[in-house]
Amino acid sequence: MFHNLCIDSQLRDQAPNSSQLTAVGQVLVPASLPETKLKRPIWQAPSSGSEMPPPKTFQLTKELVEQRVRDNIIIVTFGNYAYMDFILTWVKHLTDFGLDNLLVGAMDTKVMEALYWKGIPVFDMGSHISFVDAGWGTPKFHKIGREKIILLDTILAFGYELLMCDTDVVWLKNPLPYLLRFPEADVLTSTDQLVPTVTDDRLENWQQGEDFGASSNIGIFFWRATDSAKNFTEEWKDMLIANDKLWDQTAFNQLMWRQLGPSVDEDSGLVYAYNGKLKLGLLPASIFCSGHTYFVQAIYKQLRLEPYAIHATFQYAGTEGKRHRLREAMVFYDPLEYYDSSGGFLTFKSSIPKELLLDGKHNIETHFSLINYQLKQIRTALAIASLLNRTLVMPPLWCRLDRLWYPHPGVLPGTMTRQPFLCPLDHALEVNVMSNELPEDEFGPGINFREYSFFDNPSVPRHVKESWLDVELCQEGSQNCYVSNSTSRSGALKFPKRSNEEMVLQIPVQVCAGSRQYSPHSRMSKSFNSLQCKMPSWASVTRQAREERFRKRVKRYAALWCCVQNHIPGHIYYDMYWDEKPGWKPVPPQTREDDYPPW
Repeated sequence: MFHNLCIDSQLRDQAPNSSQLTAVGQVLVPASLPETKLKRPIWQAPSSGSEMPPPKTFQLTKELVEQRVRDNIIIVTFGNYAYMDFILTWVKHLTDFGLDNLLVGAMDTKVMEALYWKGIPVFDMGSHISFVDAGWGTPKFHKIGREKIILLDTILAFGYELLMCDTDVVWLKNPLPYLLRFPEADVLTSTDQLVPTVTDDRLENWQQGEDFGASSNIGIFFWRATDSAKNFTEEWKDMLIANDKLWDQTAFNQLMWRQLGPSVDEDSGLVYAYNGKLKLGLLPASIFCSGHTYFVQAIYKQLRLEPYAIHATFQYAGTEGKRHRLREAMVFYDPLEYYDSSGGFLTFKSSIPKELLLDGKHNIETHFSLINYQLKQIRTALAIASLLNRTLVMPPLWCRLDRLWYPHPGVLPGTMTRQPFLCPLDHALEVNVMSNELPEDEFGPGINFREYSFFDNPSVPRHVKESWLDVELCQEGSQNCYVSNSTSRSGALKFPKRSNEEMVLQIPVQVCAGSRQYSPHSRMSKSFNSLQCKMPSWASVTRQAREERFRKRVKRYAALWCCVQNHIPGHIYYDMYWDEKPGWKPVPPQTREDDYPPW
């Protein structure tokens, strides 16, 4: 499902759930949304030359919220400047559905000013959080959790119904009609449920969910301003203020699940919670998706359901991992320059033998055989991309086994995970390391990369998609294998399998002189078929220092698989150079002293 945030002019008529589009900066937004009271249309930036209003303008008051409320409902998220692009994505999807009853809580002044100048309704949470990312479990992380509940408590006191969610939630469909199907609910919340308890769009079966030990996930929840909800929020807030190390989600579950049951009625799926004082509904994880039910299990596809949201949980590689997953799904906002590159792009088609993908049992050995085969191809492609200063578009990555934080049998029993499955890149590679800067004098030049779905994204400009050359590997000395100024009958450049650095560097020259008359400045993609061990990445490279820096860089790109049952440590490191180790086997570290990455 595409919900693109930068839409090419030729594709505007295909944009789902949107009215006529107009440009605001680099974002194309609905030309008109309903306007009520003092409500300024979202994305309508302040007039040029105007000044930033005084700080008191952004204080959270009932009057400020009232300006955005519609049908007594307000939709809220919050974040600091580190999540600016997530916030833009969140707002853009909601406004595409015609929803304008939303507010964004600013946790620092930088994001507040940036959102104001983009025409996004924003208020000051007074958090004074720094601009940078807050890692999970840090004091800053827990502070954000407390601020979230204080915000919830404040808005409920105003008497409004509230849909609140984290900034790493992407809306794929207007959620309000679904939420309003349960008028008796005090609270509707998403969950970390991995095993589906329903096969349609009903609420999760709370009785089965409890057996699986699933907990509520407060990344998405809908609150009505009932006395029961207000009392719960007060106690929840007090718990967090009393213990600044307590995770807000843990406290929520301790309170909510303290006494669960009975059902409110026979049909709704609601259950009495919080010692019988509150009516709770658990949103189905098949359509209010976690990072596992969407990216790994793809439950909504298997059950033929339409998802409402993706919450980028159950993922690895931190915030960069979240971005990459949402980009793989083509639902993330990026500026126009992301979809173009002055150096051009390079991609290749993975060549995976059937026996590695489908044959034999799905176990650690066959999983690592499959992943390592793909890593070797990726390693070679990274080397070529580095040499040519091109951005590498990653291939789809296939896995046999799931990745989790705790011991498991490969795939969790009861889940709908298929084997093999198309897995997110962060299952095998450290996307955060690949995205962050490493000192060039030690690790060589950085290598830009894109998600495997990049060329399927309508936001990629036409001149990029049409400026393309296929490169086929051939046996040196065979007919038409790397003949100057020539391409094969298929229109592809035939290039020797075992080429050294100097030959690879001639590819741009060959492209410019080829029969297609490519411009030397064209944004071009190259597709290397059957890359597996045909072009050793640095076998003939004479620049030893550059080779060593490249090796140091890509070794850090490899992640780990977790976790082997009944073994401590239970994880196994991937190794970009596994093929250089005779007799290499996928076994976990045998002692704590042996527990270190392969670099």
